[in-house]
Amino acid sequence: MAEAARRIRHVLEGAAAWMAFGFFGLMNLDRASSLGGWLGRMIGPRLKVSNVARRNLGHAFPEKSQGEIEELVTAMWDNLGRVVGEYPHLYQLRLYDEDGKWPGRVTVEGAQYLDLLRDDGKPGIFFSAHLGNWEINAMSAVQRGLPLTLVYRAPNNPLTDGLIRHARRAITRSFAAKGSSGARDSLRILGQGGHLALLADQKMNDGIAVPFFGREAMTAPALAQLALKFKCPVVPARVVRTRGAHFRMILYPPLEIPQSGDKPADVAMLMGQVNGIIEVWVRENPEQWMWIHRRWPD
Repeated sequence: MAEAARRIRHVLEGAAAWMAFGFFGLMNLDRASSLGGWLGRMIGPRLKVSNVARRNLGHAFPEKSQGEIEELVTAMWDNLGRVVGEYPHLYQLRLYDEDGKWPGRVTVEGAQYLDLLRDDGKPGIFFSAHLGNWEINAMSAVQRGLPLTLVYRAPNNPLTDGLIRHARRAITRSFAAKGSSGARDSLRILGQGGHLALLADQKMNDGIAVPFFGREAMTAPALAQLALKFKCPVVPARVVRTRGAHFRMILYPPLEIPQSGDKPADVAMLMGQVNGIIEVWVRENPEQWMWIHRRWPD
């Protein structure tokens, strides 16, 4: 009975997601983004999961009033709604013209670090966070001639997973779902000199405890473990929504990789760098991060 109920729920959720994808796809990008943001602001703050965001924001910014927290929750849902509305239009985004410059909707800063990884003959890893429209991160590399494999956490619903993969075909056709199979794929890709892109701001219950906003957060160590194993560069990258469906894409110099010889300590130190960088990004644009994620213990 429980299995049948789960399958029915998956079908209903998947059908709703595909219908929303098709609905937003009927509009142009700006209108879809605007409507998605409006729906997010109207519906999101009323959902039970928003209490997670309020609690997280209260811990991260104890100096903010309840009114300021509510404004951030609403603005967060505006961004998330826009991301949903923009999914069917990812294929339209072109970050560079023939001269390697940007056409206007997305400005790219630090593209030289993409060229560095593309041309150094070594494997490499890019990491980002759920900020702005995070899907644009990988576009900056792929559209500059640097193929990427997206490492991601697959949704429990296979129909929703199929939709996400379908939308991301505008970015790449190479995916590695987190888990044992994805780990093997990641090892193979880096071993062949390839490049990975992943979002490093999600909780992993069996990860390692690393400070994030002054609190211990269970953090996936795979990024550091892979970087140390393959001695490859790790490049931070983020997307900031500047207005509507316009963005600023920023890439940073490769991180300094610890080389003490104490592997657990080096992994912890590198992941500390990663969490510290993401925290700075989130503090700069808190309304653009996904606070509904249960990043810390309650």
